[in-house]
Amino acid sequence: MTSKLGGKAAGRFHVSAAILALALSAAPAAADTLREALSRAYASNPTLTGARAGLRATDEGVEIARAPGLPDIAATAGYNEFVKRSANAFTFPKRAIQAGATVTVPIYQGGGIRNSIRAAKARVEQGRASLLGTEANVFTSVVAAYMDVIRDTAIVNLNQSNVTVLETNLQASRDRFEVGDLTRTDVAQSEARLAGARANLRSAQAQLDASRQTYLEVVGTFPDTLEPPPALPGLPASSEDAVELAVANNPDLAAARQATRAAQYDIGVAEATRMPRLQAFGQGDYTDYRGTLAGGLAGVAQIDKTATVGLQAQIPIYQGGEPGARVRQAQARKSQAIEAETAAERAVIADARIAFARYEAALGVIDSSEAAVSANELALEGVRAEQGVGNRNLLDVLNAEQELLNSRSTLVSAKRDAYVAGFALLAAMGRAQAKTLGLDGGSLYDPVSNYKRVHGRIWDWDSDPRPKPVATSTRKEPSVSAVPAHSAVETPGK
Repeated sequence: MTSKLGGKAAGRFHVSAAILALALSAAPAAADTLREALSRAYASNPTLTGARAGLRATDEGVEIARAPGLPDIAATAGYNEFVKRSANAFTFPKRAIQAGATVTVPIYQGGGIRNSIRAAKARVEQGRASLLGTEANVFTSVVAAYMDVIRDTAIVNLNQSNVTVLETNLQASRDRFEVGDLTRTDVAQSEARLAGARANLRSAQAQLDASRQTYLEVVGTFPDTLEPPPALPGLPASSEDAVELAVANNPDLAAARQATRAAQYDIGVAEATRMPRLQAFGQGDYTDYRGTLAGGLAGVAQIDKTATVGLQAQIPIYQGGEPGARVRQAQARKSQAIEAETAAERAVIADARIAFARYEAALGVIDSSEAAVSANELALEGVRAEQGVGNRNLLDVLNAEQELLNSRSTLVSAKRDAYVAGFALLAAMGRAQAKTLGLDGGSLYDPVSNYKRVHGRIWDWDSDPRPKPVATSTRKEPSVSAVPAHSAVETPGK
C-alpha cells in the first residue's frame, strides 16, 4: 500500500540517510546493511530459534492427542517358581512360564479424542501465529539496535567535532589573552566549555558502547560501519488505516483467536468424560508348566493356551461430580481465552495508534530540527562575524556553537525515533516478518514442513537426533570500546 504519508516518509528518510552519512566518518565500501543484520538475527537469535523449537513441540501435541484413538498392543511375560504349595493341591505345578498379549481397539470414546485432536491442531495454528509475533518482536529489536548504533555513532562524531572546535577556540582565546585582546574570564569560559564538551563526549561514547552491546545481543555480532537504512514501505495514511490492518493481520491477535478455538474444543473433551465408551479387545495367553503339573503324570497337558475376543462397554453412572467440574473448568477457561482475545485486540489497537502517533511526532521533530539546524548554522556564522568586529563576546560564540550541536543531535535522534516508530507500526500491522520483509534470499524457516514430517509417525521408538545449539554464542566476540582510557583524557589546562 502506498499512501501520501508513506511517500512523504520515504522522501524524508532518503534525506535522513544523507544527513546521517555526513555525520558519520567516511564508510568503507563493505558496510553492514539493515538487511544483513535482520538476516543474521533470523538465523541465529536464540529467542527466535527457541520459539521454533517450542512450535515443533506443539506440533507433537496432535500426535499425542490422536494416540488414544489408535489400537493398543501390550504383551506380558513371567516365570513363577511355586516354592510353597497347598498340601491338598495334588495337581499344583512347581513352576510355570507365562506369556500373554492383549489388543485393545477403541471404537467410541464419547467424542473426547476427536475434540482433543481439534484442540491440538488449533494450538498448532496458535503456535505458528505466535512464532510470527516473535519474529516481529525480534526484528523490531534489531531495527532499534541498528538505529541506536547509527544515532550514537553520529552523536559521538558530532561531540568529537565540537571538542575539536572548542580546542581551537581555547587556543585562540589564550593567544588573544596573551596580547591583551581577551580577559582571563574569557579563557576560563573557553576552558569550562571544553571540559564540559569532553565530558559529553565520554558520555556519548559510553552510550555508543551500550548500543553496540545491545546490537551484539540481538544480532549476534558486533556492528561494523552501518549503512543508512532504506525507506520504510507501506506505511498507512491514518491511524484508522493502521488499526484496520493491525486487527486483520497482527500475529499476536491471530494467536489469541486460535487459543479461543482450542478452548472451545477443550469443552468437548471434558464433556466426553461423562459419555459411554466402547472398545473391542482380543487376548491370548500361553502357559508352560515345565512338566510339573500333576507331578508330570502322563496324559496331563503341560502347556495351556487360551484366546478371548469381545467388546467391552463402560457406562459412567456416577463419578463423584468430576465430569461436571471438568466441564465447568473448561467453560471458565474458554471465558478466560475470550477475555484474553479482547485484551490482545486492545493491545494491538493501542500499539498501532501509539506507533503511528510517535511516527508522526518524530516526523514533526525532524522538520523542526532541520529548520533549527539551518537557523543555528546561520546564527553561529553571524555571531562569529559580529565577534570579529567587537559586537559579540566569546560567550555568545560558545553558546551559538552549543545550540548548533544540540539541534544537530536532536535531528539525529528524531530520525532514529521516526524509523523505529515506523517499523514498530509495520510490526503492529503484521508486516514485520521475514517473508514480508523480503528476507527470502536465503532459506526461510517453514513451520508447516515439521508438522508434515511428524504427522502420522506412530512408531513408539521414534525420535529425532540429539538437540544441538542453533543460536550462536557471543562470548568470544571481540569488543573494542569507544571510550578511551581515563589517562588519555586531557584537561583544559594542559
